[in-house]
Amino acid sequence: MLVVCSGLCAQDKWVSGTVVDNLSRQPIPSATIRVASNGRTVVGASNGGFRLLVADRQDSLAVTATGYLPMILAVPDTGLVMVELSPRKDAMDEVVVTGTLRAVQRSASPVPVEVYSPQFFKKNPTPTLFDALQLVNGVRPQLNCNVCNTGDIHINGMEGPYTMVLIDGMPIVSSLSTVYGLQGIPASLIEKVEVVKGPASSLYGSEAIGGLINVITRNPRKAPVFAADVSTTSWLEHNIDLGLRYSLGKKVHALAGMNYFNFTHRFDKNGDNFTDITLQNRLSVFNKLSWNRQKDRQAALAFRLVGEDRWGGEMQWTREFRGGDSIYGEQIGTRRFELLGNYQLPTTEKLIFSYSYNYHRQRSAYGNTLYNADQSVGFAQITWDKPWSGKHNLLAGAAIRYTYYDDNTPATLDGNGKDNRPDKVAIPGIFLQQETSIHGRHNLLLGARLDHDPRHGFIFTPRFALKLAVSDKDQLRVNAGSGFRVVNLFTEDHAALTGAREVVLVGALEPERSYNLNLNYSRKFSWAGGFLHLDAAAWYTYFTNRIIPDYTTDPNKIIYQNLDGSSVSRGVSIQADASFVNRLKVTLGGNLQDVMINSKDDQGNRVAERQLLTESWSATWTVSYSFGKSGWGLDYTGNVYGPMLLPLLSDLDPRDGRSPVWSLQNIQVNRKFSNGMEWYGGIKNLFDFTPDRGNPFLIARAHDPFDKQVQYDANGTVLATPENPYALTFDPNYVYAPNQGRRLFVGFRYIIGRN
Repeated sequence: MLVVCSGLCAQDKWVSGTVVDNLSRQPIPSATIRVASNGRTVVGASNGGFRLLVADRQDSLAVTATGYLPMILAVPDTGLVMVELSPRKDAMDEVVVTGTLRAVQRSASPVPVEVYSPQFFKKNPTPTLFDALQLVNGVRPQLNCNVCNTGDIHINGMEGPYTMVLIDGMPIVSSLSTVYGLQGIPASLIEKVEVVKGPASSLYGSEAIGGLINVITRNPRKAPVFAADVSTTSWLEHNIDLGLRYSLGKKVHALAGMNYFNFTHRFDKNGDNFTDITLQNRLSVFNKLSWNRQKDRQAALAFRLVGEDRWGGEMQWTREFRGGDSIYGEQIGTRRFELLGNYQLPTTEKLIFSYSYNYHRQRSAYGNTLYNADQSVGFAQITWDKPWSGKHNLLAGAAIRYTYYDDNTPATLDGNGKDNRPDKVAIPGIFLQQETSIHGRHNLLLGARLDHDPRHGFIFTPRFALKLAVSDKDQLRVNAGSGFRVVNLFTEDHAALTGAREVVLVGALEPERSYNLNLNYSRKFSWAGGFLHLDAAAWYTYFTNRIIPDYTTDPNKIIYQNLDGSSVSRGVSIQADASFVNRLKVTLGGNLQDVMINSKDDQGNRVAERQLLTESWSATWTVSYSFGKSGWGLDYTGNVYGPMLLPLLSDLDPRDGRSPVWSLQNIQVNRKFSNGMEWYGGIKNLFDFTPDRGNPFLIARAHDPFDKQVQYDANGTVLATPENPYALTFDPNYVYAPNQGRRLFVGFRYIIGRN
């Protein structure tokens, strides 16, 4: 601890200081400083600074921060102090909630939960959380269209519909808009992101079949007073992120945020006359309230408004061509409202009522096909958290989820094909979870959930988890369980309709199911030069009843049926997080995975095929170095992906059916100042990789996007002609990596953190 001189006060006096890491000498944001005599507490700023009033010169301060050993120190006579906290030997032991719906130390959770802080994502600044997740091992943002740039999140190779996205534990991101839900969340409002790989339907219900991502927003009482982050790139992408903490009286604390993203310049570097990147104009506004209540009972309310206009297409497209068949463009306008909150009942038992609601309005034009849709999702849940006998904890709950969906396609017409019939369904469920401490070192979790879907009846999902503390530094976790996803025919796939099609259901569609076994081993190493956290996992997930829409068998129909077979995702992963006394921090992660679909061919023979757009191996890394007290820092981040199968349109398609090994790498330099100001800048996609390398084209028949010159035979099969030698139709779905090449970026952050 370093003490420097300052003026003294008689009796009551102000104490100011900075909380830093005693290894790296870097500021520790959001530390808690408490006065022993009167309990007065403040939360440190993002630059580690704090200031508070003490009543007695002989008083003491208790300083705590996540991931560090607590410290108690006497109030210095000088009134100015630097507090140097030591990292815990078990650093990375954050409090997590996603795995068990209870706040527990990560090391105590029987369910493996990965935690990522805003500081982690700042190593490669991005305008959306969707893009930021590319640094997470085993998680990959997948673009699905070269024109509109919609996408989804893959976890361990499984496609986006199998990933559930939560905000503060609430299923606020509806199936219609997973990608839009991850865009426009102001970074200044994110406390952390928790990732669980594998089924979690026993707690979260439908859609948590392959894994889930929980975005946890800041507590208004602990957020900086003001935070701003403004950046731009050489591609003229402009991003503004603002956060403001304020109070409404003594009992109500609030946090407001705004994110604005603008990219309106057309680029066509691959020369196909189509925009390389979708143009976007997006505004998101967020506000969160929390109340001070007796006995620290919970009460919070938050809402978010999102408005976005995006389009991509031929370079000469303007709005006058929207919906026409002369100049091709895909224009998507969305308006979104989200509401979520919780309230702990004023009872002796811990009963918490949680709720959320979202409304998503989409008005789209895909060439000359209009796709207009509205979706509302309401969710309510009550949980009872009951510790008993000192070794047991019971969590019981009941939930209901109501979904309303309507669009302008034949999919929401009634049986006669004339009258509109929106999809309305309510799915109630109950769940029970028992967690037991064994000898104070091990934890056993048994859980089950029972949901009732009016279309499918009762759906049962059990769960088992065991954490064995092999030693103080070694932990082994075994998890097994099942997940489910109810039939949802209403997604953006309906934009593929070209005229009226009849929706055909082959048999009674059953919910998609998954069964998972996951082994996780973690080991912590510490030595005089730093510490290392090693995490290894192996998983096996078996899927049944997968539903894939068939648009090709009959051009006048959309045919849905359960897969007559199965799908398997299996693999191993390893991740290492290290910090050294020389101010070097390194994160390395690697995945080996095998995702196969087993089905029958036309002759009834069993065939096994690799899933499209799924890499067999991948790796991610971040390397950061701090140049001591100078405030300068350096970050080198990147990922690399193995080959994946790509969708081809015909046997004559000249594009490569397998992607090459490809990598996106970035470098950043930043400079932090003691007044809360920070400058940063660098290069994204350092080696200028784009997926058009080695391919004659990405978008099939970009010169004839309305297929006006395509010829068909009597069976509807595309004919090879001199004008169309490869027998192709217009197709923008051959995409596996972003089309943006190398670009420079620069940004500015400013944080005011004092209470």
